[in-house]
Amino acid sequence: MKKNHLLLLFLVGIYSGYSQQKFKITYEQLKEYEGVYEYVNKGSLKIAASPKDTVLFAIINESKYKLKAIDKDIFENMSNEKVTFNRKAGIITGYTSDGSAFNLVSKKVAFPKEMWYPRLNSKDFKYVYQQPKQDVDGILTGSIDKTGLDKALLTEMMQKIVDGTLPNVHSVLIIKDGKLVFEEYFYEYNKAKLHELRSATKSFVSALTGIAIDKGFIKSKDETVLSFFPEYTFKNLTEDKRLISIKNLLTNQSGLDCDVSNPKSEGNETTMNNSADWIQFTLDLPMIDVPGGKGMYCSGNPITLGRIIEKATKMPLPDFAKQTLFKDIGIKNFVWNFKPDASSSETFCQVYLSSRDMGKLGLLYMNQGVWNGKQVISKDWVKESLTKQSVVQGVNYGYLWWLKYLDVNGVRYNGKAAQGNGGQKIYIWEEQNMVTIITGGNYNSQSPSDEIIQKYILPAFNKK
Repeated sequence: MKKNHLLLLFLVGIYSGYSQQKFKITYEQLKEYEGVYEYVNKGSLKIAASPKDTVLFAIINESKYKLKAIDKDIFENMSNEKVTFNRKAGIITGYTSDGSAFNLVSKKVAFPKEMWYPRLNSKDFKYVYQQPKQDVDGILTGSIDKTGLDKALLTEMMQKIVDGTLPNVHSVLIIKDGKLVFEEYFYEYNKAKLHELRSATKSFVSALTGIAIDKGFIKSKDETVLSFFPEYTFKNLTEDKRLISIKNLLTNQSGLDCDVSNPKSEGNETTMNNSADWIQFTLDLPMIDVPGGKGMYCSGNPITLGRIIEKATKMPLPDFAKQTLFKDIGIKNFVWNFKPDASSSETFCQVYLSSRDMGKLGLLYMNQGVWNGKQVISKDWVKESLTKQSVVQGVNYGYLWWLKYLDVNGVRYNGKAAQGNGGQKIYIWEEQNMVTIITGGNYNSQSPSDEIIQKYILPAFNKK
């Protein structure tokens, strides 16, 4: 669900610090490479030239990744992997990378101007606050007045997003005291457009696990994982592996050799994403710790949880979500292709939602699992999910929720976050009775999402 290192073909690397291009190239020359091309696993990608900064991008699904021109027809990423465009009679016919050749499929592809600019006519942009409009989606809206939020800071934030100082921000929403009081979109995004959540999907899987337990499909979080897969024969089978519980998956303490922070881990996401069966791959891994031991960030854990829910409920995970969580909190428009095999190597089994619907999960957890008077998730499950259960990558961790804090001029604000690669954030700020939602496109690079909250939203409450 997080990042797929296979994307190294073009993509991986921190591109926020790209150096000046070694090879000078014009926008018109870059446009020659535009089109739809073949990609790995029988997929496709688009190549697009940005008129804003004269840079070529590889676009997979809706994620954009920079390519750096180094010579005629030759590009590379920060991993120094070369992508060479092929020609026949002077015409681009495809590209070669890492010894594999991929054909140009079509030149007939349009790239709207909006995708390159936070706001059109950004040079003349001057922000004026507008109260979000009431819709039929179940989110109440209200004015920012009397919320304690600082209009001047939010105006400064808007200017910096639009002028590119805060790059690739797709939306910023603030729900305060139960009402959506701030809602702004950038580039080609709007309130109806679905956005990929990447690893923020994990927190939805956590919610669905709680609901499956509440409804009796799963007896408890202490049930052992392997007991759900009697049809499998697993490698590296030990007594410790037999003891891995649902709770261990929720807290990223399975003990399996799967740690995204360790490039030598056998549970490498690239390998998993291209395997025929992600559950088999994950549960075949050797044990390097006891269940409940060290917290290790591993996307195979929530993927396995998703399959456990499917087996327990006897329905696809997205269908279970549709009939329970999504139905109860009014999420009607979503895309979720949960197929944990190589066919999902570029989509990571993630859910796609609107920013407003992302905020509903935060609001539900803020209200201890209650939505419009109905207990959608048990209060105890919400409390346990947002309570420290482990430490992952040096950060306190609940049930697939990050328990993070942001310091603002000497004041510490404690938040609970669902977050994903690119800058996807659903933050719950219980003491401020506030939920913040940010989406973005800073894939495999530093996202300004936390900076936005730290500099332009939370400082308003330092005065209190």
